[in-house]
Amino acid sequence: MCPRSLLYRVLKSAVFFTCRKFSCAGKVTYMAEGVRQKSTVQYISRPDHPKLAYQRVKGKSPGVVFLPGYGSNMSGEKAEALGEFCRSLGHAYLRFDYSGHGASEGVFSEGTIGTWKKDVLFMLDELAEGPQILVGSSMGGWLMLLAAIARPEKTKALVGISTAADHFVTAFKTLPIEVRKECEDKGVWTIPTKSNEEGMYTVSMDFLHEAENHCILQSPIPITCPVRLIHGLKDEDVPWHISMQVAERVLSPDVDVILRRHGQHRMAEKDDIKLIVYTIDDLIDKLTTMV
Repeated sequence: MCPRSLLYRVLKSAVFFTCRKFSCAGKVTYMAEGVRQKSTVQYISRPDHPKLAYQRVKGKSPGVVFLPGYGSNMSGEKAEALGEFCRSLGHAYLRFDYSGHGASEGVFSEGTIGTWKKDVLFMLDELAEGPQILVGSSMGGWLMLLAAIARPEKTKALVGISTAADHFVTAFKTLPIEVRKECEDKGVWTIPTKSNEEGMYTVSMDFLHEAENHCILQSPIPITCPVRLIHGLKDEDVPWHISMQVAERVLSPDVDVILRRHGQHRMAEKDDIKLIVYTIDDLIDKLTTMV
């Protein structure tokens, strides 16, 4: 393993770990609904696939693309805050709902990691012009990494929030063998969470087995752009050490892991969002200076 230096510093309620590595087919159509430019939801059609709902602000590069988490949508606090931030700077911003999520068409229970990865790549190809900073929350952080691997020429920086790389697969493997067998027999796995009103979410075993095809933490991750990973130490859904594992495996020489001492999984408190915005602002400045 390549040697690293870790710089530890405390800033208010955040702990920063700075890692530096040393060398060792069909026509697409658009429809719009609503009249308020600020909150207009548009739809993009795809041959033989559900229409995807999105909101876009055109502006300068690098643009920012927000990828929500499992069962979440583009109308959450973080997505809204990033929209206001990008407007204030005049930078492009794109957010959207995966198929089966939010305002998009499709059936949620039929979605898979592979399906939603294709959604992300499609939106990047069709609507994201020029270099982009991808911001992924929870499962969106996993999809962010998959997209960066598939579209390195378009991805100029990454910001992961409670990044859930390989989460469903690794979490299932930690269960006692008798529990796993029971889930296999029933065909579903019910997972407790504090991130939704139901207090749980259910995934099918088919979903879980398909997700295994997209796991990335067992080998070096071929991503070389700047990476920022923000995680709460009090995250009870996705352990913060997942972000540390991502930092260890990406090939980028520019990786920062930022741990919020009191941060929860959703990272949607006022100070959490301030940190996220600050991190993106710093990356925009870095990328603009590099140009």
